[in-house]
Amino acid sequence: MTDGAVRAVAVVGAGAWGTALADLLARNGHPVTMWAHEADVAESITRRHVNDRFLAGVNLSPMVRATTDLDETLDGASLVCFVTPSHVLRSIVRAGASHLARGATICVASKGIEEGSLELMSDVVVDEAPGHSVVALSGPSFAAEVVAKQPTAIVAASDDDAASTMVQEALSNSHFRVYTHDDVIGVELGGSLKNVMAVAAGIVEGVGLGFNSRAALITRGLAEMTRLGIALGAKAATFAGLAGMGDLVLTCTGSLSRNRALGVAVGQGATLAEALAGKETIAEGVMTTRSAHALAAREGIEMPIVATVHRILFDGHPARLAVQELMTRELRAEQDA
Repeated sequence: MTDGAVRAVAVVGAGAWGTALADLLARNGHPVTMWAHEADVAESITRRHVNDRFLAGVNLSPMVRATTDLDETLDGASLVCFVTPSHVLRSIVRAGASHLARGATICVASKGIEEGSLELMSDVVVDEAPGHSVVALSGPSFAAEVVAKQPTAIVAASDDDAASTMVQEALSNSHFRVYTHDDVIGVELGGSLKNVMAVAAGIVEGVGLGFNSRAALITRGLAEMTRLGIALGAKAATFAGLAGMGDLVLTCTGSLSRNRALGVAVGQGATLAEALAGKETIAEGVMTTRSAHALAAREGIEMPIVATVHRILFDGHPARLAVQELMTRELRAEQDA
């Protein structure tokens, strides 16, 4: 449980989203220490108050400092936000667990489904740092627009009401609104699976299809997300909210979406390796496609869009042929499909 008081804040992960959250928290009056994997990123944030590598063109609050020392970052923090790529979250939480302050609340802003274990990010944190309240943070939020103070609304989900309220109050201000939620599974799945659907939406665009096709893809993608969510214990209504439909629409249509951009490249004929070449930032949808495909198989849930993206990315199936195959599946009622 948390006592509700936010003192020092640690943000673990200095990519675009981690940097945006750190700046937001600092401008809300909380001293923030960031952990960065890259020494040059830590130096630029602390000395020049910029992160040119991952969030260029933004002047950060001087109340944000950064270090490559994880123990130093976590020292004394009452709120710890993990914003690392999903595939390294477990190792980083494990490395820092013994340095978490007693009673610290953990906010997980990483999005994904861990390969192998098929666990959600909050489950990974609970595994490696037991005894702490955990809050999942998700929703439609491009980092560049958050630091530009454009109105944004997201969700903080936890089975500990005090913890989700603590995160809500720490992050919320006149341009950033946080709603609390108790459906952790639904909120996390929405934030994870929408990245797969964004890759699919990019593929649809890349092969030259239009708005009708994209609308159909988004809507049927939401049906797949909801179907898997219900099987895992989530609430169907969650997928109609910010962490479901909201994030799905943003990531499938927004020009700032890395996952959509990767899909466009693949749809235009690039292999996965070619689409990833030279990219420093992570397109989480690639790894999540593997995990979602395995999770659907484990649960016996039909997810044709996920299966199609998996075939295109990992089996070399031609994108245009795959889209045609989706359209010629067996006809059925919408609510049963």
